[in-house]
Order: sequence, then structure tokens, then C-alpha cells
Amino acid sequence: MPSVKDLAEKTIAVTGGHRACAGCPEPMIARWILMSSDRPVIAALATGCLEVCSTIFPYTAWNVPYIHVAFENVAAVASGIVTACKALKKRGEYDKEVNIVAFAGDGGTYDIGLQALSGALERGHRFVFVCMDNQAYMNTGIQRSGATPHYAATTTSPAGAQAKGKPQKRKDIMGIVAAHGIPYAAQAAPSHWKDLLTKAEKAFKVDGPAFLNVLIPCNLGWGFEPEETLELSRLAVETCFWPLYEVENGKVKINYKPRHKVPVVEFLKRQRRYRHLFEGDHKELLEEIQSEVDQNWQQLLSREALSAA
Repeated sequence: MPSVKDLAEKTIAVTGGHRACAGCPEPMIARWILMSSDRPVIAALATGCLEVCSTIFPYTAWNVPYIHVAFENVAAVASGIVTACKALKKRGEYDKEVNIVAFAGDGGTYDIGLQALSGALERGHRFVFVCMDNQAYMNTGIQRSGATPHYAATTTSPAGAQAKGKPQKRKDIMGIVAAHGIPYAAQAAPSHWKDLLTKAEKAFKVDGPAFLNVLIPCNLGWGFEPEETLELSRLAVETCFWPLYEVENGKVKINYKPRHKVPVVEFLKRQRRYRHLFEGDHKELLEEIQSEVDQNWQQLLSREALSAA
């Protein structure tokens, strides 16, 4: 990982003056990831929170070349940029070595962008795909997505007399991506910034597609105060709701194991999207969520042990 001094001397790729919500970590994370590249960067942005808050015409917060594309096709466009650079080099019209990065939210990754992402990974294009995972379609009204956790309330999976939030579990996007056999996939969180920077640097250096799934605590959609963003991120990691791990050439490595695993209820009770679980007697639902977190964590530990064998 580059030293803090080296990072501070780099040109800021995503500037201030954007219109992100107070407490939103997305511009900060995009800046960190781009700073981790040892080459100039070309970025592709799917429609979503990051694009909307940073590229409102006639202004932009981006200090690198970027292209805004549709919600569902950013992986395909990034593939096209990679191919275009190769073709230009072959004709002697372009001589720069650049890194290509695609940014999308969970809607543009888990759901309507999954087909384009899967195709790009299968074809083996050399680019980094970053999922800004705030666990719902926050930009368009906090609708549920494939990343929305079990029993979380959204505008399309509301909590009430007939339902207790989203009835389905969230999709295992890391497992889906890793199943393509790509060189590198990793999960990160803004509270653990050194881990994120290290993973971003690795992702840019692999020969092939790489994937970063970064947790984005959303104070608007999750329901907490803006100054609590990093604390919610830390709790997600300490409860193992959001494990920090990587899959490098098929081998699983957990990058952080909590010394004392915190009960997941400490993470849930800080968010209004789970408020209904603490009104009345819903002990069995909270126990079910804890059981799911424990099971997922044990499965991850087993995968790591098998990789090390």
C-alpha cells in the first residue's frame, strides 16, 4: 500500500464541491480507490448516487476522464474502453498505459447490471469493477434490491402488519463474482481504510478483471445521523455482518477477524430500517438474523481453511 505521504501528494481525482448527502462516504471511497492506481485512470460511471452527486451539468467533481452510462451497462462500456485502448495501441495511435475502473451501485451490480458484469468477467477484460453497496436503490427512492438484507424496511418492502421488511435474504454477490474464476475479488468497508487501499492497489495490478464490493452506510436509506457513518461501518465489520475478505486466484483469505465478535443486534438497533424489529416482540426475527450472520461467518472460515489446506 502507498504511504499516507505518497497518497497526500497525488492529484485529487474526485474533488470537493459534489452534492453527496452529508455523511455519505461514496466520493471519499472513489477518491481513495483512484489514488491507489499507479497509472492514469479512465472511469465509467453507471447511473446512481455517485454519478448523480458528482456530475450534475455543467459541473463535475472528476479530475480524470470519465463517461456516464446507463444504469445496467457500465461493465459493458468498461469492456469497450479496454478494447478501444488495445485497438488504438495496435494502430500506433495511443501509447499510454492506463487503468480502467467502473463504478456502480448495488442495483447496477446485483440486479440490472449483473448480466453485463457477468459477461465482462467471463470475457476476461482487464478492468476494476467497484460496487458501491448501500443495500438498496437509494438514488431513486430507497427501493429494495438484491443487496437489501433480510427484514430491512424499504419503500418497496415496507414493515407493517402484513410484512416485517424484506422477506428475502440478500444475494451473495461475492460468491457469484468469484465463481467466474477471476483473478481478484474483495470486500471492503470505509471504516477500515488501509484494508480498502491495499485491496484497490491489488485490484489495479492483476492481469484480468477485478471486483471490489465496498459497504456504503447510507444515513438516508438506513436511518442514522450523518456523523455515525464510520461507526456503522465499523459495527458491520465487528458483528461479521460485513466480513472483510478477498478471493485471490480462487483462494479465500479473511483480512480481519474480530477479537470479540459483537452481537448483530448492536448494528441493527442503530438504524431506522430495522426499527420495526424492536417494536413489540420480534425476538425470533432478531435471532434468525443472528443465525444467518453466524452461519455465513462459519462458512467463510471453512472456505479459508480449505484454501489454506
